[in-house]
Formats: sequence, C-alpha cells, structure tokens
Amino acid sequence: MTTLIHITDSRELDRRTADGMDVALLWHPGGDFLSVVVSDVKLGRTFELVLDEHEDAMDVFTHPYAYAARRGLEFDVPTREEELVTV
Repeated sequence: MTTLIHITDSRELDRRTADGMDVALLWHPGGDFLSVVVSDVKLGRTFELVLDEHEDAMDVFTHPYAYAARRGLEFDVPTREEELVTV
C-alpha cells in the first residue's frame, strides 16, 4: 500500500548533485518528520523516502537506492548496452 503525503512546508538540511542526480534531505516541521528526495534527470524519475524515527537520516541520504530497494521500490535502470546505444 502506498501512502501519499502532501506537505508544503519543508526545510532543506542537505543536498548533493552529481551526474544528473539530485538528492535532498528535507525536514518537514509541520509533521516533524524527515524525507529524502531523489531526482534523476537522466531517467526522468523522482522518488521520496519518508524516514521513520529509527532510520539514520544521513545513511538514507547517502544510500537512498539501497533504502528504496529494501522498501520494495523497483527501478527500470538501463543496461550498459542500452546506455551505449542511446548516446
């Protein structure tokens, strides 16, 4: 089951960008929770992980795809051959 959360107020605590990927650690003071938002420009995909109180925010920020996989999110990642053909 997927739960959608629409919160408009958030504060950026950290951000990193590399090779078309943007990862942001956000604090949502209205609900007092943290989330990590990942945007991949190359694949045109974005996802958000809402952290629970037992998760280490910096670990999720550093390894968002590992946490996404652990939660069952699947991604259509092109194979190396597909990347070479589309270049």
